Amino acid sequence: MIYDYNTQRSRMALPEYGRNVQKMINHIKTIEDREERNRAARTIIQIMGNLNPHLRDVGDFKHKLWDHLALISNFELDIDSPYPKPEPSKFTEKPKRVAYNQGPIRYMHYGRVIQDMIKSVSVMDDGAEKNYLIIMILNQMKKSYLTWNKGQVADETIILDMMEISGGRLRVAEGTKLMEARALVPLQQKKAPMPGKQKKKINKPFLRKKPKQY
Repeated sequence: MIYDYNTQRSRMALPEYGRNVQKMINHIKTIEDREERNRAARTIIQIMGNLNPHLRDVGDFKHKLWDHLALISNFELDIDSPYPKPEPSKFTEKPKRVAYNQGPIRYMHYGRVIQDMIKSVSVMDDGAEKNYLIIMILNQMKKSYLTWNKGQVADETIILDMMEISGGRLRVAEGTKLMEARALVPLQQKKAPMPGKQKKKINKPFLRKKPKQY
């Protein structure tokens, strides 16, 4: 008996469509009549769409299917596609390197986003909008502090940290109160027991008391 193992088969370009789709596409490449080949290609596109319904949420769903058809056929399928034939180089080129800011972070528990927000607010003109943003950032800083340090913190400490990060450019009105810790980091509620994990009550047999002997 001869066994057919997946490791012995040819590699699939897009395994999510399955080997049967790969075989159908390989077959229509051998069809000589162009009209018949086009009809077969449209049928396979419908099958591919049914096999991957999650692609329907992707923009230009049909275009992506036709691109996949070309990729699976190794760009050797001569058909009348409703979309321009994709360039093979687009599927092999490496993604562009994403620049990452490696600058220092004064307080790691606040993160870089808070640090950048403070710098942006520092250059704003004084007014109600700036004051509102300062309070919002302070509350977020307090939340981050409590999340990472698991303890209490005085509002004055958070305010001093903001002033230091801003280089003294931000000032907070004296007596400013931030949100309470329990409002920023609420206590975790007890999780309900998983189904089947509840302790079963054991019904003890009723024990009849022996009568007293006199």
